[in-house]
Amino acid sequence: MSTKTIVIREAIDTDADAVQAVLLDAYGQYEQTLPEDRWEEYKENIISSVSEAATKSRLVAELDGEIVGSVFLFDSSEAAYGRSDLDIQNPVIRLLAVSRKARGLGVATELIRACARECREWGAQTVHLHTSDMMDSAVRLYERLGFERAFDKDIMNGNLLVKSYRLQLNETTLLL
Repeated sequence: MSTKTIVIREAIDTDADAVQAVLLDAYGQYEQTLPEDRWEEYKENIISSVSEAATKSRLVAELDGEIVGSVFLFDSSEAAYGRSDLDIQNPVIRLLAVSRKARGLGVATELIRACARECREWGAQTVHLHTSDMMDSAVRLYERLGFERAFDKDIMNGNLLVKSYRLQLNETTLLL
């Protein structure tokens, strides 16, 4: 990879295999962290999300013409998780992924910036996401980009706390 120019665009149907490969590469780092049965379930959910998720938007990041990142945007917690009880009626970022070989190049930041722009174009004031302490580098990134904890939208997944974060789109410097 020579030029380091990151291009963010809407995913197209023919990107599905590349998106799946990026997701499995990115989230594969947790295979050794999770119990085997939990990893297999997580992996199957990731694979099925590529074609089955009720997304409002799917973005990919290209570096030198190769897809190295992706992210899914949903209308609400109902669309994202099947969880109307969370009462998130704003866009939700899910499955942000950057291939391991492209990490540290700003790909995740550009994907989040593109999500924030798109959400603001939809008229949203806020965008949400969920993550866990297992994904500590992601947590640091979100906090650095101005996301704040939304404790009232946290989820328990078995005995795992899935933390909620939100970004106020009218206040963020991410879009300047």
